[in-house]
Amino acid sequence: MRKRTLIRVFSACALAAAVLCASGQGLDPASILNPTKDSWPTYNGDYSGKRFSTLTQINRKNVGMLTMAWGFQTDSSSNIGLKSTPLLVDGTLYFTEPDDVWAIDARSGRQKWHYRYHENEGLHIGQRGVGMYKGRLYFETPDAHLLCLDARSGEVQWDVVLADVKLGYWATMAPLIIRNHVIVGVSGDFNDLHGFLDSYDPETGKLQWRWSALPKPGEPGSETWPSKGDAMEHGGGMTWITGTYDPDLNLLYWGTGNPNPVLNGETRPGDNLFTCTIVALNPDTGKLVWYFQPSPHDVHDWDAVQTPVLYDGDFHGTPRKMLMQASRNGYFFVLDRTNGKPLLSAPYEQINWSSGIDSHGRPVGKREKYPSPAGTLVEPDALGATNWMSPSFNPDTGLLYVDAHRSFSLYYDLSNGKPEGFAGRDLSVWSRSSLKAIDYQTGKTRWAHDLGLGGNWAGVLSTAGGLVFTGDIHGNMLGLDAENGKTLWHAYGGGPVQSGPITYEVDGRQYILVGSNKVLYAWALPDAMLDRKQ
Repeated sequence: MRKRTLIRVFSACALAAAVLCASGQGLDPASILNPTKDSWPTYNGDYSGKRFSTLTQINRKNVGMLTMAWGFQTDSSSNIGLKSTPLLVDGTLYFTEPDDVWAIDARSGRQKWHYRYHENEGLHIGQRGVGMYKGRLYFETPDAHLLCLDARSGEVQWDVVLADVKLGYWATMAPLIIRNHVIVGVSGDFNDLHGFLDSYDPETGKLQWRWSALPKPGEPGSETWPSKGDAMEHGGGMTWITGTYDPDLNLLYWGTGNPNPVLNGETRPGDNLFTCTIVALNPDTGKLVWYFQPSPHDVHDWDAVQTPVLYDGDFHGTPRKMLMQASRNGYFFVLDRTNGKPLLSAPYEQINWSSGIDSHGRPVGKREKYPSPAGTLVEPDALGATNWMSPSFNPDTGLLYVDAHRSFSLYYDLSNGKPEGFAGRDLSVWSRSSLKAIDYQTGKTRWAHDLGLGGNWAGVLSTAGGLVFTGDIHGNMLGLDAENGKTLWHAYGGGPVQSGPITYEVDGRQYILVGSNKVLYAWALPDAMLDRKQ
């Protein structure tokens, strides 16, 4: 039997009182469409992926006066630290580490409950967070289970297996809730596995549909792979970062991972659909509506799972429903999200692997930049020009803020065309990080804030107060001017910032929440500066 322990921190009387107070907790799926200022109801704050807040109590003029409201220290045995984005519903924050879920009070940081998942065999690289439907939370475990927890107590309601951990599958993402669909993805990049996206019934845990990133022989896209009999040769296309959703079009947007074998492209000729691809699916059926492939026939481990950010506005003078992605391969894309047609494809970081753009808006890879026996120097490195870190789009500035890396890797291929042959890379020969502000009309960088040598893993938040919040691997938490990138606030957290900041307002006070290593920090203005009447 799998052992699971709910770690209780209250006396029996205190717990009963807390449950009673929380009895009204719950998230109506419709409220995700228009989140209130006292909520952050889904991984990206809303369905669009913008991670933009309209709150203005904390702004350019006063951000330098922020003080720490509270800090919460996790007791996790994991050495990964906080990579999750907290949810905020009814005054309670829910956040995770790989084996743990916490519920704490958003005003004080006081713990309400803590759930720990035990005895798994999964890969611990981090955990992005939970999803919520009414009074239930949905949590993916490192060994690829999906758990349903009671949001009032942390008690397990049901447990389903997404994939077989013994085959090499694992899971890290925060589920996305669309009406009565719990949308979840999986990981497994080190094995020749097939990626997929699932939808589960939030009440029962019953599978509603599954979309496979690798088409079956005879299906559209199968011609871009070698096949053997009635099976596709090789795999990939993992779905390990939370997607976005357009309720007007009723389309779910998701990015997929790299093909396998990862660097040995000779064994899988063709574009290898639907790996390294942005797909638009019907969330009620899982049927593919359109696709766009940022990295055809990827041989550098540059998945396209980065957040598909949705925005309605003018593009070159024409009203558009747009999708933007700063992709791992170093290109910035703007698509018409009604049909997937490219509007803009431009590098946002220095690259050496592409000769330009084809007639479909996709980068054209240089054959001489494929992995080779002697080693090939490629820019960006294997971790990419960006990675899983969440960007933010500010409609007021028209800028997409992205944690970007200039970097190089050496890629090797000693496989002689055999799938089991060796192909590898030095993760990074050299890298330097910066926060870049990309103009979505042109793809050009308006400004860049240097974050130093090495890879950076912090997400980004922007606000109507004219601010951008992020962090770095050295433990610095930063508040920048959204117009020019200048530092307006800085605090030291003691460990790497690897999660996405969020903001919310309760009882007339706006908070900025940032995770550093194993501590969740809440920052706010001093009482004397608050106008409680607003």
